[in-house]
Amino acid sequence: MPSFDIVSNTDNHEITNAVDQANREVTSRFDFKGTNARLELGKNEITIIAPTDFQLKQVDEILRNKLTKRQIDLRALNYKDVSVNLSEAKQVVEVKQGLDTENAKKIVKLIKDAQFKVQAAIQGDQVRVTGKKRDDLQEVIAMLRGAKVAVPLQFVNFRD
Repeated sequence: MPSFDIVSNTDNHEITNAVDQANREVTSRFDFKGTNARLELGKNEITIIAPTDFQLKQVDEILRNKLTKRQIDLRALNYKDVSVNLSEAKQVVEVKQGLDTENAKKIVKLIKDAQFKVQAAIQGDQVRVTGKKRDDLQEVIAMLRGAKVAVPLQFVNFRD
């Protein structure tokens, strides 16, 4: 029976490259000379640090441009609140990995509401879709590509 999995993963290597490029641009730009503006990469999070809130937004714009050039979908980012103290402003950007249960339930509901002849089941941080015909599965993929979902989706493990 044909099946495929719906996942939401981001390429950590591309994120690392984008953060490195953004850091290089921040250190070489004239308006950031002498400031301690930078980006720090942790496991599944990026910390943006700048002297002021305005400069924080500028560094964030540089980061977004670099991520977009590397084909990282910006919907995979979850921005936390900005914390400002006397000498610097910080913002943590969480990089989403995998489907959370809320989004997985929305995807399953979208598939069931469209009344395709397939079954969708949540398995951990992914959704498995099975059906009798390959064409039905391809219709589900086409429908989900056009749907407005809060996270970027990839379709993997297509088996016949």
